[in-house]
Amino acid sequence: MPLTPHLEKHFRASATIRDMVIGMSDGLTVPFALAAGLTGVANSSTTIVVTAGLAEVAAGAIAMGLGGYLAARTDAEHYASERRREYAEIVELPDHEREEVADVFRGYGLSEEHIGPVVAAISGQSDRWVDFMMRFELGLEAPDAGRARSSAFTIGLSYIVGGLIPLVPYMVLSSLSTALWASIAVTLAALFVFGAVKGSFTGLKPLRGGWQTALIGGLAAAAAFTIARAVG
Repeated sequence: MPLTPHLEKHFRASATIRDMVIGMSDGLTVPFALAAGLTGVANSSTTIVVTAGLAEVAAGAIAMGLGGYLAARTDAEHYASERRREYAEIVELPDHEREEVADVFRGYGLSEEHIGPVVAAISGQSDRWVDFMMRFELGLEAPDAGRARSSAFTIGLSYIVGGLIPLVPYMVLSSLSTALWASIAVTLAALFVFGAVKGSFTGLKPLRGGWQTALIGGLAAAAAFTIARAVG
């Protein structure tokens, strides 16, 4: 009887998707709330909203991108620091480090007679030994060398794309109130689609993810509009 080959499919771009989620979620929400808030001020015009919105998108993209860059650099520096520490420990405390390797396999239920040869094989080569300790003792994976730059670019670009969506109606419509309602419609639709797509990657039901994301963005805009109208 022929066997159907087992094909495993795993999503391996989680870091990139995480950066896109960070950039798009803030990009859709913050400029949307800002535009709604400015619309609530009596003396506002579409020109003011667009100018302020574009300034916020530019500043937000730079700030978010820089934040992503620094976060990735911090992760890489932390990994390098811990790796140096592990190299020092296998030289200064080899017996203790071998016992830590053995403890990992005891946690998987291996017997002592099987653990001994495995520990000897792992500890026989320093790079392999340190790799094992980094992954199984500390739970750290080697970061991508270009992670900081790609993270900054992905977050910044995603913020710009998300931020322009609520501003487009103000760019093409002259009536402030009409632009507001158009911005609400297109942004809530974009938030819903974004939330649904994000949910499909994270295991959340797309419909639920879409409604949750749209609700959060809508509440932020409503709060900004209400505060601006009350103050103005």
